[in-house]
Amino acid sequence: MANKKKILDLHKAAHGKTQIMPKVPLDTLEDLSVYYTPGVAQVSEEIERNPASVYNYTSKSNTIAIVSDGTRILGLGDIGPQAGLPVMEGKAILFKKFGGVDAVPLCIDTTDEDKIIEFVRNISPTFGGINLEDIESPKSFRIAGRLEKELDIPVFHDDRQGTGTVALAALINSLRLAGKGKGCRIVINGAGSAGFGITMQLAHYGFGNMVVVDSDGAIYRGRKENMNRFKSEIAMATNRQKRSGTLEDLLKGADVFIGASTAGAFSKDYVAIMAQKPIVFALANPIPEIEYADALDAGAFIAATGRSDSPNQVNNLLAFPGIMRGLLDSRARKVTYQMLNSAAQTLANSVGKGLRRNRILPSPLEKGFSPGIVSEVAASVAVAAAKGDMARHRLTYSAEREAAERIISDYLVFENSSIPSRLRY
Repeated sequence: MANKKKILDLHKAAHGKTQIMPKVPLDTLEDLSVYYTPGVAQVSEEIERNPASVYNYTSKSNTIAIVSDGTRILGLGDIGPQAGLPVMEGKAILFKKFGGVDAVPLCIDTTDEDKIIEFVRNISPTFGGINLEDIESPKSFRIAGRLEKELDIPVFHDDRQGTGTVALAALINSLRLAGKGKGCRIVINGAGSAGFGITMQLAHYGFGNMVVVDSDGAIYRGRKENMNRFKSEIAMATNRQKRSGTLEDLLKGADVFIGASTAGAFSKDYVAIMAQKPIVFALANPIPEIEYADALDAGAFIAATGRSDSPNQVNNLLAFPGIMRGLLDSRARKVTYQMLNSAAQTLANSVGKGLRRNRILPSPLEKGFSPGIVSEVAASVAVAAAKGDMARHRLTYSAEREAAERIISDYLVFENSSIPSRLRY
């Protein structure tokens, strides 16, 4: 990685990482009359007559808002909206680079739950989707839940749903290699955004033998200490035997450990007490519960972390561009587990014959990831949206894939050539 001075110099020279560019020519008086006044009035009148046509005539069809209050930025914590802005800009360029999605970073100066909800509700007419990012939990769960009910555009919570999707894809492939199935014993450490997202997605996919551990031990129905509504949801979806105890207690005989907690929370000694061919996902960032090399040295059959400097990186970047591309292409109303599970299965299948213990997921930088794998994920999401009656726009799987590839490819071509900006999606 570059040193601090170089990183700061590059950001300063660019004055941020995003900009707005026109997609149409503004070179003549006729251009102005068509795209501004008086011509634009005809477009507004058409949308007033047919509100659904806003997707055809405006940028709403390909634009999302990235909303954060700065309370849980990466591994930095509550650093505020201005300090969080570089991270949201980074997320915006990833959406564009890999999914062809125009994303607007909106870091807002309030941590009040009701005010955040009101803000997002008020800006929703402009956007085709909302991405909630780096908001502290469990507040983020409540915000997402209310907005999902109140808005008619998809609300995607990447810390929860993006993480859950990629972790599920990684687990599907790890179990294939280990010769294990949905009946395996899984222990998840952490009940924050990532832990909750992973748990609920695995439960909806059909994994029934799971226990989630937080700072007070195993979560189970009837536990009184340190519980809230979301931990109660976890309790209802997991731990049917109502096991109690510490992380170490619960790891005895477990097939899978998934960490969404803190650095160093998983000891090398824990691998030895797990079942044969143990699978260890240490996903805490920036420092995992156990380092990749240490997990393998201790006897893990498969290890994975969230870091890019080790094999098997479980990275949200593998999921969110394709998921959002599919949500926008289908003009989906909501995000459902059916869509997320379809995305995870598609992502897992994309590894194909290259599947091995140190390659359970593709790399976002490998040839064929964008638009290839991203468009496959997008198409699977769009088809699931149609099947679940959540889509306003329906195409076949192949047509959705072609549409996604066209949009992403048009952007990639533009990025690397002198094609006029008006041809950019």
